[in-house]
Amino acid sequence: MPTITEKRAAFRRLHETGFFIIPNAWDAGSTVRLTRLGFKAIASTSAGAAWAAGKNDGELSRDEVLAHLRMLVGATDLPVNADFENGFADGPADVAANVALAIETGVAGVSIEDWSGSEIYDQELAVERIAASRGAIDRADPAVMLIGRSENFRVPGMTPSASIARAVAYAEAGADCLFVPFILDHGAVAELVAAVAPKPVNVVVHDFDESIRAFAALGVRRCSVGGSLAARTWAAFDGAAQSLKNAEG
Repeated sequence: MPTITEKRAAFRRLHETGFFIIPNAWDAGSTVRLTRLGFKAIASTSAGAAWAAGKNDGELSRDEVLAHLRMLVGATDLPVNADFENGFADGPADVAANVALAIETGVAGVSIEDWSGSEIYDQELAVERIAASRGAIDRADPAVMLIGRSENFRVPGMTPSASIARAVAYAEAGADCLFVPFILDHGAVAELVAAVAPKPVNVVVHDFDESIRAFAALGVRRCSVGGSLAARTWAAFDGAAQSLKNAEG
């Protein structure tokens, strides 16, 4: 079993060249299965974790998520990227304190988004939150990667250009990798990649087919799947359970 230091170093190397898929696990079982399939890293999913706990996305507490991350890290010898939502705080200092707690779980990367739970943060505050997260990581272990995530899809009318501008600002504030979930148009993705270069870009995908390879050709470094794997799993469960109930008569 590699050490936390080795996992973090391996995770950084993955972002230097090439392309990889980072699937999102939601419990120990999914983590073990994804590890056996030969993926190079695993990410958590706030939605999948919440569903596994019988809750809705966003309803898990900070401490519940920290416990969840410790469980994922302990279930695999792969690096784990934490979906740490908004850092479970609004103010930069509080976000930094919580990021420090996330680092203690052994994760190799921490994703911080700019959605409060009800609205998108003003860009100036969002940048301060990323900078504070960067400071917390540098004090604890600079090898941990910081992913700056902009929740553009939650804001009606937010243009790709505005979303990309936020990503650039987060990169300048210290984010190691940039993630704008629903910028999927190839032209916009190429623009995002160029705007934050040489820092890597993550794209989320929901179609599990050869179309994913097109993002690699655009210079995207990694693709995640968000809650898609968990959603498909629960959909299969619901279908099987309904069949069982129907058999009852």
